[in-house]
Amino acid sequence: MSDIPGNINLSRRLLEQFLVVVQEKHFGRAAERLGMSQPPLSQSIQRLERTVGARLLDRGPGGVRLTSAGEGFAVDAQRLLDLQTAAVARARRVASGLGGEVRVGYVSLLSYLYLPAMLRAAAAQLPDLRIHLQHDSSAGVVDQVRGGTLDLGFVRDPARLADDLVSTVIATERIAAAVPRGHRLAGADGIDLAELADDDFVLPDPTALPALAEQVHVACREAGFTPRGVAVADDLSGLFSYVGAGLCVSLAPEGLRHLTFAGVHLVPLRGRSGHLDTVVHAVHRVDVDPAVTRLLDVAQRVHPEGQ
Repeated sequence: MSDIPGNINLSRRLLEQFLVVVQEKHFGRAAERLGMSQPPLSQSIQRLERTVGARLLDRGPGGVRLTSAGEGFAVDAQRLLDLQTAAVARARRVASGLGGEVRVGYVSLLSYLYLPAMLRAAAAQLPDLRIHLQHDSSAGVVDQVRGGTLDLGFVRDPARLADDLVSTVIATERIAAAVPRGHRLAGADGIDLAELADDDFVLPDPTALPALAEQVHVACREAGFTPRGVAVADDLSGLFSYVGAGLCVSLAPEGLRHLTFAGVHLVPLRGRSGHLDTVVHAVHRVDVDPAVTRLLDVAQRVHPEGQ
Protein backbone atom coordinates (compact mmCIF):
# COMPACT_ATOMS: atom_id res chain seq x y z
CA MET A 1 0.00 0.00 0.00
CA SER A 2 1.27 3.48 -0.91
CA ASP A 3 2.41 5.72 1.95
CA ILE A 4 1.76 8.89 -0.06
CA PRO A 5 -0.79 11.10 1.74
CA GLY A 6 -4.22 10.92 0.15
CA ASN A 7 -5.22 14.56 0.60
CA ILE A 8 -2.40 16.71 -0.73
CA ASN A 9 -3.06 20.43 -0.46
CA LEU A 10 -0.22 22.41 -1.95
CA SER A 11 -1.38 26.00 -1.91
CA ARG A 12 0.39 28.61 -4.01
CA ARG A 13 1.39 30.48 -0.86
CA LEU A 14 2.95 27.36 0.66
CA LEU A 15 4.97 26.60 -2.47
CA GLU A 16 6.13 30.20 -2.72
CA GLN A 17 7.28 30.15 0.92
CA PHE A 18 9.25 26.95 0.34
CA LEU A 19 10.97 28.35 -2.76
CA VAL A 20 11.95 31.57 -0.98
CA VAL A 21 13.56 29.52 1.79
CA VAL A 22 15.39 27.52 -0.88
CA GLN A 23 16.63 30.72 -2.52
CA GLU A 24 17.70 32.42 0.71
CA LYS A 25 19.05 29.23 2.34
CA HIS A 26 18.08 30.77 5.66
CA PHE A 27 14.75 30.92 7.52
CA GLY A 28 15.39 34.36 9.00
CA ARG A 29 16.21 36.04 5.68
CA ALA A 30 13.34 34.19 3.96
CA ALA A 31 10.86 35.30 6.65
CA GLU A 32 11.99 38.92 6.28
CA ARG A 33 11.60 38.75 2.51
CA LEU A 34 8.11 37.27 2.86
CA GLY A 35 7.07 39.90 5.42
CA MET A 36 6.42 37.44 8.22
CA SER A 37 8.07 36.20 11.40
CA GLN A 38 10.28 33.13 11.39
CA PRO A 39 8.22 30.72 13.59
CA PRO A 40 5.13 30.71 11.30
CA LEU A 41 7.41 30.17 8.30
CA SER A 42 9.13 27.21 9.99
CA GLN A 43 5.70 25.77 10.83
CA SER A 44 4.59 26.17 7.20
CA ILE A 45 7.62 24.27 5.91
CA GLN A 46 7.09 21.51 8.48
CA ARG A 47 3.45 21.26 7.35
CA LEU A 48 4.62 21.03 3.74
CA GLU A 49 7.04 18.22 4.60
CA ARG A 50 4.28 16.32 6.40
CA THR A 51 2.01 16.77 3.38
CA VAL A 52 4.67 15.60 0.95
CA GLY A 53 5.76 12.77 3.24
CA ALA A 54 9.48 13.53 2.99
CA ARG A 55 12.10 15.77 4.57
CA LEU A 56 12.85 18.52 2.08
CA LEU A 57 15.36 20.64 4.01
CA ASP A 58 18.29 19.90 6.32
CA ARG A 59 18.47 22.53 9.07
CA GLY A 60 21.78 23.64 10.55
CA PRO A 61 23.21 26.51 12.58
CA GLY A 62 24.42 28.22 9.42
CA GLY A 63 21.17 27.90 7.50
CA VAL A 64 19.38 25.22 5.46
CA ARG A 65 20.15 23.11 2.44
CA LEU A 66 18.03 20.91 0.22
CA THR A 67 17.86 17.18 0.72
CA SER A 68 17.84 14.94 -2.35
CA ALA A 69 14.06 14.82 -2.14
CA GLY A 70 13.97 18.59 -1.69
CA GLU A 71 16.04 19.20 -4.83
CA GLY A 72 13.55 17.35 -6.98
CA PHE A 73 10.58 18.90 -5.23
CA ALA A 74 11.95 22.43 -5.70
CA VAL A 75 12.04 21.93 -9.47
CA ASP A 76 8.49 20.55 -9.50
CA ALA A 77 7.22 23.26 -7.15
CA GLN A 78 8.45 25.95 -9.52
CA ARG A 79 6.84 24.09 -12.42
CA LEU A 80 3.53 23.92 -10.52
CA LEU A 81 3.60 27.67 -9.89
CA ASP A 82 4.41 28.37 -13.53
CA LEU A 83 1.54 26.12 -14.65
CA GLN A 84 -0.88 27.86 -12.29
CA THR A 85 0.17 31.23 -13.65
CA ALA A 86 -0.16 30.04 -17.23
CA ALA A 87 -3.58 28.47 -16.57
CA VAL A 88 -4.94 31.67 -15.06
CA ALA A 89 -3.51 33.77 -17.89
CA ARG A 90 -4.93 31.39 -20.51
CA ALA A 91 -8.38 31.48 -18.93
CA ARG A 92 -8.30 35.27 -18.88
CA ARG A 93 -7.20 35.40 -22.54
CA VAL A 94 -10.07 33.12 -23.56
CA ALA A 95 -12.58 35.12 -21.52
CA SER A 96 -11.37 38.36 -23.12
CA GLY A 97 -11.32 36.90 -26.63
CA LEU A 98 -7.52 36.86 -26.93
CA GLY A 99 -7.33 33.07 -26.96
CA GLY A 100 -9.41 29.97 -27.49
CA GLU A 101 -10.88 28.59 -30.69
CA VAL A 102 -13.15 30.04 -33.38
CA ARG A 103 -14.80 27.94 -36.10
CA VAL A 104 -15.11 29.94 -39.31
CA GLY A 105 -17.16 29.05 -42.38
CA TYR A 106 -16.69 30.61 -45.80
CA VAL A 107 -17.99 30.32 -49.34
CA SER A 108 -16.30 29.68 -52.66
CA LEU A 109 -13.60 32.11 -53.75
CA LEU A 110 -13.77 34.27 -50.64
CA SER A 111 -10.96 32.04 -49.35
CA TYR A 112 -8.54 33.57 -51.87
CA LEU A 113 -9.55 37.18 -51.33
CA TYR A 114 -10.37 37.78 -47.68
CA LEU A 115 -9.27 34.81 -45.57
CA PRO A 116 -5.48 35.06 -46.12
CA ALA A 117 -5.40 38.70 -45.03
CA MET A 118 -7.61 37.97 -42.02
CA LEU A 119 -5.57 34.93 -40.96
CA ARG A 120 -2.31 36.85 -41.26
CA ALA A 121 -3.65 39.74 -39.17
CA ALA A 122 -5.14 37.38 -36.58
CA ALA A 123 -1.84 35.51 -36.25
CA ALA A 124 -0.11 38.82 -35.46
CA GLN A 125 -2.77 40.35 -33.23
CA LEU A 126 -4.34 37.25 -31.63
CA PRO A 127 -1.52 34.67 -31.56
CA ASP A 128 -3.25 32.46 -28.98
CA LEU A 129 -6.46 32.22 -31.00
CA ARG A 130 -6.94 29.02 -33.02
CA ILE A 131 -9.05 29.38 -36.18
CA HIS A 132 -10.64 26.34 -37.83
CA LEU A 133 -11.88 26.85 -41.40
CA GLN A 134 -14.75 25.06 -43.14
CA HIS A 135 -16.04 25.57 -46.69
CA ASP A 136 -19.73 25.36 -47.61
CA SER A 137 -22.43 27.09 -49.63
CA SER A 138 -23.91 30.39 -48.39
CA ALA A 139 -27.01 28.62 -47.10
CA GLY A 140 -24.89 25.92 -45.49
CA VAL A 141 -22.63 28.41 -43.72
CA VAL A 142 -25.59 30.41 -42.40
CA ASP A 143 -27.37 27.25 -41.19
CA GLN A 144 -24.26 26.04 -39.36
CA VAL A 145 -23.73 29.42 -37.71
CA ARG A 146 -27.34 29.42 -36.54
CA GLY A 147 -27.05 25.84 -35.29
CA GLY A 148 -23.80 26.52 -33.43
CA THR A 149 -21.55 24.29 -35.54
CA LEU A 150 -19.77 27.42 -36.77
CA ASP A 151 -19.02 30.56 -34.77
CA LEU A 152 -18.57 32.94 -37.69
CA GLY A 153 -19.39 32.77 -41.40
CA PHE A 154 -18.28 34.82 -44.41
CA VAL A 155 -20.78 34.85 -47.27
CA ARG A 156 -21.87 37.03 -50.18
CA ASP A 157 -25.28 38.70 -50.03
CA PRO A 158 -26.98 36.27 -47.61
CA ALA A 159 -30.71 35.75 -47.82
CA ARG A 160 -32.86 37.28 -45.08
CA LEU A 161 -31.44 36.14 -41.76
CA ALA A 162 -33.30 34.91 -38.69
CA ASP A 163 -33.58 37.31 -35.75
CA ASP A 164 -31.01 35.36 -33.74
CA LEU A 165 -28.26 36.09 -36.32
CA VAL A 166 -26.31 39.29 -36.91
CA SER A 167 -24.81 40.32 -40.25
CA THR A 168 -21.88 42.75 -40.54
CA VAL A 169 -20.73 44.17 -43.88
CA ILE A 170 -17.07 43.39 -44.53
CA ALA A 171 -16.72 44.73 -48.09
CA THR A 172 -18.72 45.85 -51.13
CA GLU A 173 -17.59 44.81 -54.61
CA ARG A 174 -18.68 45.77 -58.09
CA ILE A 175 -20.07 43.13 -60.43
CA ALA A 176 -18.09 42.70 -63.66
CA ALA A 177 -18.57 40.83 -66.93
CA ALA A 178 -16.71 37.54 -67.13
CA VAL A 179 -15.84 36.77 -70.76
CA PRO A 180 -13.59 34.17 -72.42
CA ARG A 181 -10.17 34.97 -73.78
CA GLY A 182 -10.62 35.93 -77.41
CA HIS A 183 -14.08 37.37 -76.80
CA ARG A 184 -14.70 40.55 -78.79
CA LEU A 185 -14.90 42.57 -75.53
CA ALA A 186 -12.09 40.86 -73.59
CA GLY A 187 -9.69 43.79 -73.95
CA ALA A 188 -12.18 46.59 -73.28
CA ASP A 189 -11.63 49.05 -70.44
CA GLY A 190 -15.36 48.96 -69.70
CA ILE A 191 -18.60 47.91 -71.36
CA ASP A 192 -22.34 48.40 -71.07
CA LEU A 193 -24.14 45.26 -69.94
CA ALA A 194 -26.42 45.55 -73.01
CA GLU A 195 -23.40 44.69 -75.18
CA LEU A 196 -23.72 41.08 -73.95
CA ALA A 197 -27.37 40.74 -74.99
CA ASP A 198 -26.55 38.35 -77.84
CA ASP A 199 -24.15 36.14 -75.85
CA ASP A 200 -24.86 32.80 -74.21
CA PHE A 201 -24.69 32.94 -70.38
CA VAL A 202 -23.70 30.50 -67.64
CA LEU A 203 -26.11 31.43 -64.86
CA PRO A 204 -25.61 31.15 -61.09
CA ASP A 205 -27.76 28.41 -59.54
CA PRO A 206 -30.60 30.25 -57.76
CA THR A 207 -30.51 27.77 -54.87
CA ALA A 208 -26.76 27.84 -54.20
CA LEU A 209 -26.11 31.46 -55.27
CA PRO A 210 -29.50 33.17 -54.82
CA ALA A 211 -28.25 36.75 -54.53
CA LEU A 212 -25.97 36.60 -57.57
CA ALA A 213 -28.64 34.78 -59.60
CA GLU A 214 -31.14 37.52 -58.87
CA GLN A 215 -28.58 40.23 -59.62
CA VAL A 216 -27.81 38.75 -63.05
CA HIS A 217 -31.48 38.60 -64.05
CA VAL A 218 -32.44 42.03 -62.68
CA ALA A 219 -29.36 43.82 -64.05
CA CYS A 220 -29.85 42.24 -67.47
CA ARG A 221 -33.53 43.13 -67.47
CA GLU A 222 -32.65 46.73 -66.63
CA ALA A 223 -30.21 46.65 -69.56
CA GLY A 224 -33.07 45.62 -71.83
CA PHE A 225 -32.60 41.87 -72.33
CA THR A 226 -33.10 38.46 -70.74
CA PRO A 227 -29.86 36.45 -70.44
CA ARG A 228 -29.84 33.38 -72.65
CA GLY A 229 -28.79 30.69 -70.19
CA VAL A 230 -27.06 27.63 -71.67
CA ALA A 231 -25.48 26.36 -68.42
CA VAL A 232 -25.86 26.64 -64.65
CA ALA A 233 -23.13 26.62 -61.95
CA ASP A 234 -23.63 26.30 -58.19
CA ASP A 235 -20.42 28.16 -57.26
CA LEU A 236 -18.08 30.72 -58.77
CA SER A 237 -15.42 28.13 -59.59
CA GLY A 238 -17.88 26.26 -61.80
CA LEU A 239 -19.05 29.51 -63.36
CA PHE A 240 -15.49 30.46 -64.32
CA SER A 241 -14.90 26.97 -65.69
CA TYR A 242 -17.68 27.45 -68.23
CA VAL A 243 -16.40 30.90 -69.17
CA GLY A 244 -12.80 29.68 -69.39
CA ALA A 245 -13.90 26.92 -71.73
CA GLY A 246 -15.08 29.63 -74.14
CA LEU A 247 -18.69 28.43 -74.07
CA CYS A 248 -20.40 31.50 -72.59
CA VAL A 249 -20.16 34.69 -70.55
CA SER A 250 -21.40 35.58 -67.07
CA LEU A 251 -21.29 38.16 -64.31
CA ALA A 252 -19.04 37.86 -61.26
CA PRO A 253 -17.51 39.97 -58.46
CA GLU A 254 -14.89 42.32 -59.87
CA GLY A 255 -12.58 41.71 -56.93
CA LEU A 256 -11.74 38.32 -58.43
CA ARG A 257 -9.80 40.03 -61.23
CA HIS A 258 -6.65 39.66 -59.10
CA LEU A 259 -6.92 35.86 -59.25
CA THR A 260 -5.80 33.77 -62.20
CA PHE A 261 -8.49 31.87 -64.07
CA ALA A 262 -7.30 30.33 -67.32
CA GLY A 263 -9.07 31.82 -70.28
CA VAL A 264 -11.23 34.28 -68.26
CA HIS A 265 -11.23 38.08 -68.46
CA LEU A 266 -13.18 40.27 -66.06
CA VAL A 267 -14.31 43.47 -67.76
CA PRO A 268 -15.71 46.38 -65.71
CA LEU A 269 -19.36 47.26 -66.33
CA ARG A 270 -20.43 50.84 -66.83
CA GLY A 271 -23.54 52.17 -65.13
CA ARG A 272 -24.49 52.67 -61.51
CA SER A 273 -27.27 50.13 -61.10
CA GLY A 274 -27.53 49.03 -57.48
CA HIS A 275 -27.91 45.50 -58.82
CA LEU A 276 -24.29 45.57 -59.96
CA ASP A 277 -22.89 45.54 -56.41
CA THR A 278 -22.18 42.47 -54.30
CA VAL A 279 -21.59 42.63 -50.55
CA VAL A 280 -19.45 40.37 -48.37
CA HIS A 281 -21.03 39.77 -44.94
CA ALA A 282 -19.80 38.25 -41.70
CA VAL A 283 -22.62 36.34 -40.01
CA HIS A 284 -22.70 35.31 -36.36
CA ARG A 285 -25.10 34.62 -33.51
CA VAL A 286 -26.28 37.40 -31.22
CA ASP A 287 -24.67 35.82 -28.13
CA VAL A 288 -21.11 35.50 -29.45
CA ASP A 289 -17.99 34.75 -27.44
CA PRO A 290 -15.44 37.56 -27.00
CA ALA A 291 -13.05 35.72 -29.34
CA VAL A 292 -15.57 35.98 -32.20
CA THR A 293 -15.97 39.70 -31.57
CA ARG A 294 -12.22 40.25 -31.63
CA LEU A 295 -11.75 38.18 -34.81
CA LEU A 296 -14.59 40.09 -36.48
CA ASP A 297 -12.88 43.35 -35.54
CA VAL A 298 -9.70 42.09 -37.22
CA ALA A 299 -11.64 41.05 -40.34
CA GLN A 300 -13.21 44.50 -40.67
CA ARG A 301 -9.82 46.20 -40.65
CA VAL A 302 -7.96 44.10 -43.24
CA HIS A 303 -7.91 44.54 -47.00
CA PRO A 304 -8.50 41.70 -49.49
CA GLU A 305 -5.49 40.14 -51.17
CA GLY A 306 -4.28 42.15 -54.16
CA GLN A 307 -6.29 45.26 -53.23
